[in-house]
Amino acid sequence: MESLSKDKFQPAEKTTNAESIVRPSLTYWQDAWRRLRSNKMAMAGLIILILMTILAIFAPMFSKYDYETQYLQDIDLKPSWGHFFGTDDFGRDLWTRVWWGTRISLLIGVIAALIDLVIGVLYGGISAYFGGKVDNVMQRIIEVIYSIPLLLLAIILIVFLGPGISSIIIAYALTGWVGMARLVRGQLLLVKEQEFVLAARTLGAKPKRIILQHLIPNVIGLVIVQITFIVPTAIFFESFLSFIGVGIRPPMASLGNLINDGAHYMRYQPHRIIFPTIVFSLILLSFNVLGDGLRDALDPKMRK
Repeated sequence: MESLSKDKFQPAEKTTNAESIVRPSLTYWQDAWRRLRSNKMAMAGLIILILMTILAIFAPMFSKYDYETQYLQDIDLKPSWGHFFGTDDFGRDLWTRVWWGTRISLLIGVIAALIDLVIGVLYGGISAYFGGKVDNVMQRIIEVIYSIPLLLLAIILIVFLGPGISSIIIAYALTGWVGMARLVRGQLLLVKEQEFVLAARTLGAKPKRIILQHLIPNVIGLVIVQITFIVPTAIFFESFLSFIGVGIRPPMASLGNLINDGAHYMRYQPHRIIFPTIVFSLILLSFNVLGDGLRDALDPKMRK
């Protein structure tokens, strides 16, 4: 065997931090935010939603025109520096009315999502944890509620309660939480048999503690993603009711009744339907692309 020459070898440099972690340690939420920021479409949707929310809150406050006051000297004006979106056939400023309607639509969407979050997560968590007869009874109740047409229920409630924000929220909340409950139940059925739940039971933890502190936190990412789809669904539901004339009634403004009003004057005054439609479309599109981005960011399998 040929002898090895010392010239072919060089002493290795002495390392003092061989076991140090080069990559910074990130929590689950920090890593999810890092991945969300790398998704340009999701970030664009988030920025648009923030901008829309700011305009919905502050634009009517700083406008010199009220959303319901009629200015008969300004009837049917085109968009200008005095009226950015023009005026309607009662002389009302459409800039103020569009952003006021956006505020109402976002309010309904957010409240509906919060109701779905509370009722759906708790209902689905209880059903999944106890299982057996409790789960069977609770799922049959869900099937009965799910079989009720949402639009028919909403119209009946509005007839009895009268049109308004509270009627729309109640109508949506009565059946809207069913999808969230089913989703949470399906995910918790996969989690409840794992070792940490068994350990909590062995240590004497009560069902309330196990559901709220062990099971639900493990599906919180999925719940957040679902909320981003519930909000635009509720906004679309309100806009549809207002569009057909059983939702928000004038002079109160919402995106639905603004689009409905603009549709009657589309040929002669297209600006009356163009601006509320653009705002409405941007809100729905932004929520959907943000939801897609959150789904990818909060999924550990997508981690690189």
